[in-house]
Amino acid sequence: MFCQCVHHFGQPLRSETREDMQPTGTEVILSVVAAGVCHSDLHVREGGYSLGHGRWMSYEERGVKLPVVMGHETVGRIVAAGPEAGKLDPARNYVIYPWCGCGNCDFCKTGDEQLCATPRFLGIHKDGGYATQIRVPHPRYLFDIGDLDPQFAAPLACSGLTTYAAIKKIRDTVADHHPVVIGAGGLGLMCLQLLAAMGSKPAVVVDIDPTKREAAMKAGAHATVDPKAEDAIARIHDACGGAPHAAIDFVGAESTAELGFNCLAKAGTLVTVGLFGGAAPWALPLIALRSAVIRGSYTGSLVDFAELMELARKGAINPIPTRKYPLAEAENVLNMLEKGKVIGRAILDPELKG
Repeated sequence: MFCQCVHHFGQPLRSETREDMQPTGTEVILSVVAAGVCHSDLHVREGGYSLGHGRWMSYEERGVKLPVVMGHETVGRIVAAGPEAGKLDPARNYVIYPWCGCGNCDFCKTGDEQLCATPRFLGIHKDGGYATQIRVPHPRYLFDIGDLDPQFAAPLACSGLTTYAAIKKIRDTVADHHPVVIGAGGLGLMCLQLLAAMGSKPAVVVDIDPTKREAAMKAGAHATVDPKAEDAIARIHDACGGAPHAAIDFVGAESTAELGFNCLAKAGTLVTVGLFGGAAPWALPLIALRSAVIRGSYTGSLVDFAELMELARKGAINPIPTRKYPLAEAENVLNMLEKGKVIGRAILDPELKG
């Protein structure tokens, strides 16, 4: 097998050739067909992210051991399975739920493995999909993609699932009020598709990049706003027909968190998803005075993913823009993503030659 690995945090990926994987127990080995490149992968390569006020969240301190193969948005085809894995169809393509937990804690027993205190996330704690092969600990993490294009299905494991879980947290408001979506990257564009599929009013999208704002309009945004405009909040209110009841921040920077909070109506909800980094910029008294709700949302559960895949297989979600790159170009693609040069989602294809 061929793979792209992080050997030292803050350093470029290394290419490696290893022996082919062999499964045991309930394990399943898949040949990778498509691997999405997510903004979270930049944090893994860097080794963590800023918590503001000079603090740093270190992946090393959270149990991430190197070397590790990145990639948590993976579609593959089964090539081998352990004796306890049961019957699986090697002719089908499967998207992998990567947020594997310990399997024994209360969160894992209810399907909320993404909240496990001792996680085994693929592409972070365990080797992921930047490779020709990937090891999955149990077939419960495999979802048949049906007739979906693998390069569309792969991002569902993170950008799709993360946005779906975030939308569920504001679902009571979006049928009657335009939500605000901050960030028109892969997650923001996926969010527009899911909002439409879930019966929401179209979102007002906020992004500093005019190219991404244009992509958001093509993807179904009600309107777009440049957050650098002096009257950005007034423009958001005008586009929403009043102060919005809900906003989802897919960037998670101090500036976007402040804008998201300040634009809300009283009793509004801000869902923070992005991990750009920084500290909370809100004035504490205003949270109480405005009866604001600030919620975090970190990907989604196995149940959420099953619901999302049902929507996708029914054709309720239009594909976001994607572009395929050879697996060997993973480092270059990450650098493009870091510079904001990727529209939609970049997909690594092990069979694509440079």
